[in-house]
Amino acid sequence: PTGYMENSISYSAIEDVQLLSWENAPKYCLQLTIPGGTVLLQAANSYLRDQWFHSLQWKKKIYKYKKVLSNPSRWEVVLKEIRTLVDMALTSPLQDDSIHQAPLEIVSKLLSENNNLTTQDHESIIVAIAPLLENNHPPPDLCEFFCKHCRERPRSMVVIEVFTPVVQRILKHNMDFGKCPRLRLFTQEYILALNELNAGMEVVKKFIHSMHGPTGQCPHPRVLPNLVAVCLAAIYSCYEEFINSRDNSPSLKEIRNGCQQQCDRKPNLPLRLLHTSPDLVSQEATLTESRLKPVIVTSNEIHVEVERNNTANQKMTANVGNDSEPNLIDCLMVSPTCSTMSIELSAQADRILACYVEILKMLSDYDDWRPALASLLQPIPFPKEALAHEKFTKELKYVIQRFAEDPRQEVHSCLLSVRAGKDGWFQLYSPGGVACDDDGELFASMVHILMGSCYKTKKFLLSLAENKLGPCMLLALRGNQTMVEILCLMLEYNIIDNNDTQLQIISTLESTDVGKRMYEQLCDRQRELKELQRKGGPTRLTLPSKSTDADLARLLSSGSFGNLENLSLAFTNVTSACAEHLIKLPSLKQLNLWSTQFGDAGLRLLSEHLTMLQVLNLCETPVTDAGLLALSSMKSLCSLNMNSTKLSADTYEDLKAKLPNLKEVDVRYTEAW
Repeated sequence: PTGYMENSISYSAIEDVQLLSWENAPKYCLQLTIPGGTVLLQAANSYLRDQWFHSLQWKKKIYKYKKVLSNPSRWEVVLKEIRTLVDMALTSPLQDDSIHQAPLEIVSKLLSENNNLTTQDHESIIVAIAPLLENNHPPPDLCEFFCKHCRERPRSMVVIEVFTPVVQRILKHNMDFGKCPRLRLFTQEYILALNELNAGMEVVKKFIHSMHGPTGQCPHPRVLPNLVAVCLAAIYSCYEEFINSRDNSPSLKEIRNGCQQQCDRKPNLPLRLLHTSPDLVSQEATLTESRLKPVIVTSNEIHVEVERNNTANQKMTANVGNDSEPNLIDCLMVSPTCSTMSIELSAQADRILACYVEILKMLSDYDDWRPALASLLQPIPFPKEALAHEKFTKELKYVIQRFAEDPRQEVHSCLLSVRAGKDGWFQLYSPGGVACDDDGELFASMVHILMGSCYKTKKFLLSLAENKLGPCMLLALRGNQTMVEILCLMLEYNIIDNNDTQLQIISTLESTDVGKRMYEQLCDRQRELKELQRKGGPTRLTLPSKSTDADLARLLSSGSFGNLENLSLAFTNVTSACAEHLIKLPSLKQLNLWSTQFGDAGLRLLSEHLTMLQVLNLCETPVTDAGLLALSSMKSLCSLNMNSTKLSADTYEDLKAKLPNLKEVDVRYTEAW
């Protein structure tokens, strides 16, 4: 044929490519030998002609290797061809991504179509293509092959010698794991393989250090976010089984406290007081709307728990009034009678979790990485099942402590929620939060650092007073200096409006030496606080959750409580031992012991001394007929809650006969029901 090509020529049909030039004429041509003749291609200059020449040579050889490697016969021949293919890619003068990617894709297809290779064959192929991986990411199918090798041969030297530079390149240069998730999976499996070596986490620690570099500032800005993305994906995979079996998306507290489980003695009914006054209904509506509405879901069992909490709110409101501690609402959202749900991970998932939480700890130890890490973790990017898992939150606590100890505001401010209405680490690790396991030690340190740099001190104090006043008072009662300072500031800035609550804070401060000293200094500055104290003790008092007998004794001994009429110890750790302090409250008319360990011995002591008691809540306490029979001497009782106790029908009939003023009684989930 002559002139321009009328039909296309396939690369596979080209038999030979040669350069042609003439000394006397500036013509730059390529001669293509095809079946049946030749074709001349003329370029404008020698540079373009050379580009065409090398490109055609490359295409011709690539098609040859595709054909040879698509039908392998002997693997020793295949391995030799792969080495030749790699050498060709490395020596090609062409500069294009496809020059290295095409051989990798050919090998990737070869591996995906041949699953009967031996481990030795695997390693030989990986070593052969290693030079191509120095400057290129492996394609998806090849990533899967690498992942399989990491899982099956984690101690192979190929993992250390070949995969290490590949993973380092991925972490340094990758920008979006969303577009190439198999790169993330390969990185994840590689780190797990390192963890399987004899030195275990020490090898992983050295790898992380190599990614950071020897200087104080990491020169690669993408390493940290890529490592965090790998950690988050790995931790998410540990809880995938629980996530996939979610039922109506229960809240964190419902998961941690087992509200998904069936409780034997809880029917599918809403639980409420038998008699409710109109003012209690309105108070309940306000509390329910503002506090409990977010946890209501469609699950019947969880609905029962919420309704039960509404009952608690009615009791607490009736006993304590509108000034009950906000933290108590947090307690009421947890049903102590339901057994705690235990999240048990498989052995493999447990190893993965331990490895990647440890990596997060390592990342938090680098000063230059800590601000970015705190920012990445501020939205709490973990599944709720992880946050409900005690082992996970206990291990992650180290990271949160590092944030709290950091003096930079850009770091420790990330402990707060990322936006209004959403919990942050500060809320999760505070007393009453799902992750708290230390009675508030971490909470106190977080408050200390946040108060030290908070430019909106009053706003922060208002938030504490609304949501965490109970824990603050409990820690102050136990002598924590930071919490003593917080309570003094609340009094000084007039954060607390209610007189009874102010008096309770004053009594808390005077129960310790450091509190008494700081309160005296405050009184010297503000005379009105002395006047408030002279008027007598509070009429209402609510002890924070997790308070003990010793805490109650310390508080009651710190001031005058002769006017105290309403006392709530609900959801505390008090026992019958506190009865000897309760009988010293002559004006006490309402006592709430819901979900405490107050037993028969204490009940008998109360019946002998508190004859004026009118309202008594014993719901979910370990009292039995032996103690309940002693209540027959308390003729002033008009409201008695024995819900979920060991009350028998005979004892109930006896109490009804001997307590003429009894108008409200709750005996549900007892033998008398």
